[in-house]
Formats: sequence, C-alpha cells, structure tokens
Amino acid sequence: MKEKRTVGSIILTCLFVIICIVYVLPIVEVAINSFKANAYVNTDTFALPNSESFVGFANYVKGMTFGNYPFLKSVFYSFYITIFSTILILLCTSMSAWYIARVNSRFSRIFYYLCVFSMIVPFQMVMYTLAGTADTLHLNTPWTIPIIYLGFGAGLAIFMFVGFVKGLPLEIEEAAAIDGCGPLVTFFRVVLAMLKPTMVSVGILEVMWVWNDYLLPYLVLDRTEYMTIPIHIQYLKGSYGSVDLGATMAIIMLSILPIIILYLFCQKYIIKGVAAGAVKG
Repeated sequence: MKEKRTVGSIILTCLFVIICIVYVLPIVEVAINSFKANAYVNTDTFALPNSESFVGFANYVKGMTFGNYPFLKSVFYSFYITIFSTILILLCTSMSAWYIARVNSRFSRIFYYLCVFSMIVPFQMVMYTLAGTADTLHLNTPWTIPIIYLGFGAGLAIFMFVGFVKGLPLEIEEAAAIDGCGPLVTFFRVVLAMLKPTMVSVGILEVMWVWNDYLLPYLVLDRTEYMTIPIHIQYLKGSYGSVDLGATMAIIMLSILPIIILYLFCQKYIIKGVAAGAVKG
C-alpha cells in the first residue's frame, strides 16, 4: 500500500511539474525576448540572447519613452485604480456579506443569489450598455472607475465572505453587543479582525484581476487622457502599425512583475481563504 502511494505521488509530482513548466514557459520567453533586438524576437523567438541579439536594457528604456504618453503616468493610473478598487470592494462586500450571513430575511437571500448570479454573466453581454452608462453618470475617469469595478467584483467577494462569516462564532458578536457596541463598532472592531484570512485572499485575487484588466478601462476611459499599463502596451506601435516586439516584451515584463511578486508572497493566504470560505456554512 505504501509503495502504491509512493508511485502515485511520484506520478502526480511529475504531472504537476509538467503543468507548472507549461504555465511558466510563456513568462520565461517574455523575459528572454525583452533583452533581444526586435529582429531576433521575430526570427529566433525561443533562442537565448547571444552577442548579436542581446541589447541589454535598451528595450526597457525604449518602451518607457516611446510615444507621447508617459509610461509612468500609465503606471500611476494602474496603481491608483487597482488600490482604490480593491479597497472599495473589500470594504463594501465584507459589510454586505456580514449582513447577509447574520440577517435571515428574504431580501438578504435574494441579494445574495443575485450577487452569485452576477459571477456567471459574461462581461461581453453588458459592455456596450456599461460604456454608455459610465459616460452618462460620469464614471469614465480613473477617479470614478473603482465604482464600476465594485459592481463586477462584488459577486466573487460576497460569495467567499458569506461562506466564511457563517463559520464565525456568533457568541463573540453577542458579547460585543452586551458591552454596548453598535453594528458598526462590532463590525470594524470584532468581525473585521476575524475576516483577515478571507480579506487577504479576496484582496489578492481582486488586485490581480484589476491590475491585468484591459477591456473595461479600454471601453470606459478616455484613451487620449487616461491609459493604464495594458492599454499603454497596445499603443507601442510605430508607423504603418509596425510593432517593436522587444520593447513590447520589456513593458509586458514590467507589468507582470509586481503581480508575480505579490502572488509568490501571498499565495498561501489565497489557498487558506478560499478553503475557509468554501467549506463553512
């Protein structure tokens, strides 16, 4: 029996190693090609840089200085939208989930099912209507687009938070009420501290989604004034639509590096939070 388990674990390990290589290989290729001249990116895509193709950090410099729109401005907008959208989602959805889990009413159940249903609605079904609504309500700026992200990110966040809140002991909240704490004080001083595992995991998932999102900012924002990093990458084109792939690879590498670092440091919280929210309640 022990030998069978050992053979099975070896097979699974090899399988997951192969899957990991398949997923990591594109990132490695992007990193390699970001140090090669544009001509060699097209002809020797999978080759390592050599004395002829290696250009050092020239692609990174060119990518950040290409065109009339400053790359650092795109970085600022991406950071701003990601941070404030994530904060807004975490705050609003955690409070909503606490209400849904503790108030057993028809309204709370309907609201919860609507949030869950929103997870399966494709963005393509509502994107044109959304773009028109954003223009009408003046939500087409980086300062207001977090409100739109709140609507799209609420489904998954509330689903995970409700599952976790249902597993929290109600006696702690009752003790806080006996001590004179109102609902807001109870939530921010008691419940919020207990929500930390799911709060971290939801926050990381939302950061990865908002930071890498291309379609929503492309449809909503005025691209002549506001560009996030994914939109900036699209406009790395020269005359007649020619694309400098070396500079493009360099900017792509700069865009995914922060998320890779964040995920590597916080992946254990994602697994812990998802498991906690999935098995409770």
